[in-house]
This record gives sequence, C-alpha cells and structure tokens, in this order.
Amino acid sequence: MPAFRQVGEKQLPNPVLCMAWSPKRDLIALANTTGELLLHRLNSFQRVWSLPPSEYTGKEITALAWRPDGKILAFSLADTKQVVLCGVEKAEILHVFPMQNPVTCMHWMEVVEESSALSSFYNSEDESKLFLPKLPTLPKSYSTTSKIFSEEKSDEIMNLLGEVRLNILVLGGDAGFVELYAYGMYKIATLTGVSGTCRSLSLSSDLKSLSVITEVRSADNNPEICYIQLDTGLLSDCLPEVTRMARKFTHISTLLQYLHLSLTCMCEAWEDILMQMDLRLTKFVQEKNTSTQVQDEFLELLLWGQSSPELQALLMNQLTVKGLKKLGQSIESSYSSIQKLVISHLQSGSEALLYHLSEVKGMSLWKQKFEPLGLDSAAIEGAITAVGSFSLKANELLQVIDKSMKNFKAFFRWLYVAMLRMCEEHIPPELNKMTQKDIAFVADFLSEHFSENEELFDRKGKYFNVERVGQYLKDEDEDLVSPPNTKGNQWLTFLQESTHLKESPLLFPSYPRKSLHFVKRMMENVIEQCLQKPAEVIGKSVKQAVFLPLYTVPERYVSYVIYVSVNNLWNDKKAKMHYVLFCMPEISPCKLYLLRKGTDPNRYISVIVGVSNYVYSCLDARFYDDEMLTVVLQGSEEENRRRVLAQLPLASTLSCETEFNWEPNLRLDQQSGAIPCQELVLGNQWRELESMKAQFVAVNGIRKVACVLSANLRHIRVFEMDVEDEDEEGAESQNVSADQDGLETSMTSQGQGEESVEAEDEAGEPRGAVFQKTEEHLESEEALGLS
Repeated sequence: MPAFRQVGEKQLPNPVLCMAWSPKRDLIALANTTGELLLHRLNSFQRVWSLPPSEYTGKEITALAWRPDGKILAFSLADTKQVVLCGVEKAEILHVFPMQNPVTCMHWMEVVEESSALSSFYNSEDESKLFLPKLPTLPKSYSTTSKIFSEEKSDEIMNLLGEVRLNILVLGGDAGFVELYAYGMYKIATLTGVSGTCRSLSLSSDLKSLSVITEVRSADNNPEICYIQLDTGLLSDCLPEVTRMARKFTHISTLLQYLHLSLTCMCEAWEDILMQMDLRLTKFVQEKNTSTQVQDEFLELLLWGQSSPELQALLMNQLTVKGLKKLGQSIESSYSSIQKLVISHLQSGSEALLYHLSEVKGMSLWKQKFEPLGLDSAAIEGAITAVGSFSLKANELLQVIDKSMKNFKAFFRWLYVAMLRMCEEHIPPELNKMTQKDIAFVADFLSEHFSENEELFDRKGKYFNVERVGQYLKDEDEDLVSPPNTKGNQWLTFLQESTHLKESPLLFPSYPRKSLHFVKRMMENVIEQCLQKPAEVIGKSVKQAVFLPLYTVPERYVSYVIYVSVNNLWNDKKAKMHYVLFCMPEISPCKLYLLRKGTDPNRYISVIVGVSNYVYSCLDARFYDDEMLTVVLQGSEEENRRRVLAQLPLASTLSCETEFNWEPNLRLDQQSGAIPCQELVLGNQWRELESMKAQFVAVNGIRKVACVLSANLRHIRVFEMDVEDEDEEGAESQNVSADQDGLETSMTSQGQGEESVEAEDEAGEPRGAVFQKTEEHLESEEALGLS
C-alpha cells in the first residue's frame, strides 16, 4: 500500500522559487519568478490569495519565513534590498524595512526558555493599556496614496506586535551579512565576522548559538560549503532584559508606523482645491495693468463697496459665486478632517510614544541589567525630546487650522455678500449684517494674507500664501513660507528674557519655521539612532565558536541547484542540539551526512552518516521533526531513474556510538572515508512519484504535510504524511489516474491571472520510457535504505 495520501496537485504558470508551510495552519506560501507571492490551502491546493509584485517593494523574492504564530509572513526582495512583513488574513503589506545587502535566507524562531522574571513580564506587559487609551482606527473615508499601503489598517499595524513571548527573525545574505530582528521589526543584533554567502540559518530556541551554512570561494575559486556556529551567549544570559527591551522598542516601531499612516491620511485630507485662491490671485497680479496692490483692491471693496474692473472680472468670471461657495465648503471640510486626525491620532500616538520611551529610559538607568545591552539613557532622552517637539508642532498646526477656519469663514461670508451685490442678486438678511468688529477682522485678514511676496513667487511660482495649512504637510526641507506670527506671545517673551529657562533641557524645542513633515522625519531619525546602538553592542558580543569547512563544489556543479538545496539546519529544542544535514554529490551522491552540535558552543561535535546500497541518490532532504527526515530520492542507475518520496527515521543513526576524529586542517570531504557509516531502512514509509520529475520538498511535521516540487519548478503535489492511501488493489495505477483528474480539476479552478499549463514530462520524453517500474527494487526494503 503506498504511504502518504495525495490531497492536491497543480501545474503552475510560473516557476516556483520558494516554498514555506505555515507553522499553525494548513497553508503553504509560494514565491514565483515574477515576484508574485501565493498562499494555498492543503485541501486540493486551493489558492487563498495572491500578492502581485510592486515597483516599490520589488519583484525578486529570495526567501520566505513565517512568524511562529502563523499570522505574519516575511519575504525578502533582492532587487530593492528590502524585507516585507505581510498580514496573512488579508494579504496586506504591514511593514517594510531596508537591508544593506540582498537577503538570501531567513529563519523565524520562538524562544522557549522560561524564567520567573519572564513570567512576571508576560503577565504585566499590557500594563500600558491601563494608562493609555486604545489608538483609534484611521478613517475609512480616505484611500491613502502611500506606495506601501493600499488602505488604512491601523488595527493590523497594531497586530504586528503579536504575542509577548520573544520571537526573532534571522536574516542572512551576501558578504557575511547577518542580522537579528526581535518580533520581526526591531533589530537587536548586526553580526560581523561571518564569511561567505549565507545559505541556511538556525538560531537555537535557548538563544545560546546561531548555526549558519555559508558558501565561500576557495583558493581554486570553487564554492566551498562551510558550517559556522556563532556564540550568542549575551542574548541567552540577558534573556529577560532582551525581551523587555525588544518588546518596548517594537511598541515604538509600531507607533512610528501608526504616526506615518496618520500623517499620510492628513495629507490626503488636504485638497489641491485649497490652492485655487493663491493661484488665481497670482494670475490676477500678472494680468492686471494697474500698479495697485491686491491688498488695497480688496480693502477698497471692503470699505467703499467699489472694485476695479480687473478685480470684478476676477471675482465674477474666474472665482464665481458658485465657485466661492464650493471653495468655502471644501476648506471647512478639509480643515475639519485634518483637525480631527491631529487630535485623535497624532496626539494620542505621540502620547503613547512618550510613554514607552519614558519606560525605556527608566530601564536604561538600571545600568547593572541593561547597560551590557547598549541602552544609552542620553540617546533615549534625545528621542523623548524629539517626540516632544513633534507634539508641539502638531499643536501648532491645530492653532493654525483653528485661526484659518475663523478667518476664512469671515472672509468668505463678506466676499459672498459683495459678489451678490455685484450680480444685483437678493442678499439673505442674516448675511447682510456686518458689525464694525467684523470689518476690522476681515481687514486684518486682508493685510496679513493678501500682501504680495516676491520671494514666494521665486520659490513656488505664486505671490500669495492665503492658505496656511498645506505648508505644514509638505515633505520638504525648506522653511515655512508663512510661519506663525509669535509677536506679542507672552510665554515666548518670558522664555527669551529668562536666563535659566532659555536653554533648559526640560523644554522641548519648537522649530517654528519647519513643517510637520520635517519635524516627523527628524524625530524618526533620532529614534532610529537610539534603536541602533543596542544592535551594535549585542552584535559585537557575538563570536565565532566553530568553523568547519565541509566540502567544495566542482565547477560542473556550480550551476546545479542540488548543492544549495541539500543543506538543511534544524534545532532540536528538547535535546538542545543543532542538526546539520547535507549531501556531497561529488564524493558520495548516495549518502546523507548528519552533523550534530550542542547549542551550547562548549559541547561536543559528532558526525554520523547513513549509507544506502547505492540504489538511490538524494535530490532533496528536509527535517520533518526531531525524529524524522523527509527525502526525495532518485534511482542511481540509468535504467532506474524513478523518483521516490520517503520518510527516514533518525533513531538508529543517532544511536551510532562510533566516534569520528575530525582533522582540523582538512575539509570533511578530504577525510570522508573515515566517517562512520550507519544504514537506514525505510520500512513502508515511501511512495513512488509517478509522472513527475520531482526535485524539491517542503515539509511541516507539526501539521504533518509535505509539498513536492518538480525540477522545472512548476509541477506541485501535496501530501498528508501520517495517513495511507485507502485503495489497496491497483493503488499505483489508480493514484496516477486520480492525480491526473485532480490536476485537471485544479487547472480549471485556478484564480484570476493563472494560466492552464499542460502536464508534460520535463525531459521531453514519454512518461512510460522515463518512469518504468522496477518491482525488484521497490519490493526490497534494503534497496531503499538511505542515509
């Protein structure tokens, strides 16, 4: 009876580069050559969603990793050197951060170590909810133009925090590039000293060490595969402190994202229509023949009810009564929306940011605990000051909005009545009443806002800046065109005259001539500098404990992907061991090599090998769980090129007591003859993969599933691994028929954008000629034995 039950099969229109099973659900993520990210269910390989590539994020996906809770999927992009965190529920991009080098591999692990200090922290971590109100959801009425976000999702951004238990995203790339991100967002370590290009990573769950498989150029310029173990003892020794610090900084990073999205919504609430008054007044100045100032023209209309023909033409033909009414409504609506966003979002987000930074500052003052991790109280104090300046600038914008709304309401009410008089239309009685105070108010507005500014014309192409709010929302380094008038402000006068308060560190600087965007960018830069120092300090504490050159890849194998694929790392949490699985195709293609190394760098090394009877070679191998390997095998003889999916138990291999003495000056392949051998027997845990030139496999032992990918990277089969096919008689032929039926069904039900691709043999030969059955091999368990 064939083992494992096939539950899905599909031919995909584009080659698949990466596969990764969700740790919590029966979902598998696929990345293809077009840069598209796909999510499929186990059942019939049904597609859940697809995330198309974008010019902003990138199109060359190189690696995938799931957050341990299965709610966030991380993927790296080579063309833009970025890592993206995607929400699984709605296929939404929640966070993007840049890399110095392209990422070639990633690993997302969860810490399992417990301590009394951590337990108390887990229970009290949400204390901030007692003191801070829940951040309001951004309004759905706006569709943000940000290239990262397709719609408002402040709730989803808050979900980036995930569970309190520490999890770490490990990223590796070219030139020994390795970085660790707590909760997938906050960089806690930048590692140096790793040589070569990272091919696989595994951080132990006790945080004592990081295992890395790298590809280094040897003396003869051939790729050399090496195993490196890095001592990350500082993270392990300071686990409670690292967790507290990382959690706080993740809160801070999330709040910065929230503020960024809030400001984006504010920019969208401000409409271009608000600039019409400025542009039309500028056009009026350029076209009129008189030398009279625009300010004087409007004042004459205000005081005497008379206007020049040019001004009357401007008001009646260009602005119009209907246009003035629409402009007034737009200004009131836009300003009200911005005002609400500042009060409910910017201010509440800034308060939460100040709260968490203040707690981090308190942590930094506990030097015995947090100084070894690089927390600098002076840098954190600078970050708090920057957030305070941002809050002041947001409050300044509120005052400008409030004043502008009052000014525009009075001005438009007067101008509306004046234009009705010009048209000789009926004026409502409630609008026809204007007190001396109202006249003075409008006169002050005209004298302040309607004066021509030659410098403004040189910079912006217009003479006027009647609308004062938009300048705060411009992402520019230039000073404000019309900064607020602080003349006569008693508080500022008092500060300037006080020798003690003038330069006091207790007062936040206000930057009166800068925009809100400028102060936000300054705040982000200061906080980023504050966050970087712990990553540098922790990174410098990580030292190389083990460096083992494994084997070289001959020139003819360089373009062949097998030497990359059969390199797999695993962390056995119970035994606290690193397992390294690899294959040396040039030395012994029918052998798998297993290297064991304790997560504590001071523990022993043991190399164990399982050897087949040279009937099958290994194309790909993955750790299914602590006790089992999943492998894709190929017949080693020319007449037997069939492909087999099999499960290999590790128990007999791990019980091998023969000791291998590693010669430190030699690579492993140069002393492979001395490596102890152990033969493994499959039993009934195998299945022939008929009509498929299988090459790669992705597994998840928790969910008990496997996904097999063909050599042309487009043909996929999905299996449940702990069950057997129900049909006993004629199982093989029926499975082939069922697989073909399932293939046709899946092809007809593909989602939008998918193409039907006919199943064909990758070698271009008739299936019968390539996959002839050799019953004498399949019936022999010994013949299927493999390392």
